[in-house]
Amino acid sequence: MYLIESKRNGEWIYDPGVAMALQDYVKDHIFLDDDVMFTYMMHPAVQIGKFQNAYEEVNQPYMDEHDIKIIRRESGGGAIYLDDRNMSFCFLFNGVNDIYGNYARLYEPAVKALEKLGVDNVEHKGRNDLVLDGKKISGAAMTMQKGRVYAGYSLLLDPDYEAMVSVLNPNQKKIESHGIGSVRSRVGSIRPHLAPEYQDMTVWDFTDYMMCELLDVNDISEAKRYELTPEDWAGVDKIAAEKYHNWDWNYGRFKQFEYRLTERFPIGTINVGLGVEHAKIAAIQITGDFFGTNDIKEIEEALVGVRLRKEDLLNALVPFDLTNYFGKLTKEELVSFILSEKA
Repeated sequence: MYLIESKRNGEWIYDPGVAMALQDYVKDHIFLDDDVMFTYMMHPAVQIGKFQNAYEEVNQPYMDEHDIKIIRRESGGGAIYLDDRNMSFCFLFNGVNDIYGNYARLYEPAVKALEKLGVDNVEHKGRNDLVLDGKKISGAAMTMQKGRVYAGYSLLLDPDYEAMVSVLNPNQKKIESHGIGSVRSRVGSIRPHLAPEYQDMTVWDFTDYMMCELLDVNDISEAKRYELTPEDWAGVDKIAAEKYHNWDWNYGRFKQFEYRLTERFPIGTINVGLGVEHAKIAAIQITGDFFGTNDIKEIEEALVGVRLRKEDLLNALVPFDLTNYFGKLTKEELVSFILSEKA
């Protein structure tokens, strides 16, 4: 099995879009005489499945406040929070084997490797989860790409529980959608279960150990590697720019949904109903018991066609003094309300 690390000029790549683009490029353009393993970690990001509605999966205001990105992957499955405290592993397997859809087999080498570190009671549960003492320490996804099985999972050594819980707090908007929602599970951590002699392992120690086990080598220097060429990197950069750094792919790919919001402000109750197509407002109705002198339809018309993104919404409202429409309400308050998880 070949190893391809998310490194450029010897430095790890933490950009979520580039990390995902690297995998896309390799699975579509690099065909070797053996299976392939990728490793990657990234700056804080939420990775959602191909068929999910981003707005149902994340707490967008929290993501904006903490500069957490969202990345839509090519495979299905649910939303996961990734950061630079935990390593993720992806694989390209020859399509003639029987691993496709067999998550137990996918996890088997990782389970055996964890057992050598003293981590007992690890088991595959449900369709694609790895569980330790009843808590989820990994979720896997896989798909078929050009005759090969593209699969992956992360291993939660030191999860950031606060960020994970906050960012993956299911959106409480009254959303009507056909997106495939994530199944929320209690999240666990691998570190407390490591044998005493391994308790001080860094994430890099853990990564090197897991790579050696998964590649069946004694030292990571023995790994069979494929090094990306400058031409390869040009292809990776193109995919990152056109896809994973593209708002329309990450948010706008989901075709259509509706949601409703109600909140009590000092100026009165505001109700908002939204029809959204490709993450742009297709229809909006604002009602409530607030007092305003101008016709609220002017605000509604200004927001139609605008991307459901904070800066776009604020820009659309620049020409208006909302005091004339709602009373004492700022543009930031209205936009935060539209994007909030409050129902």
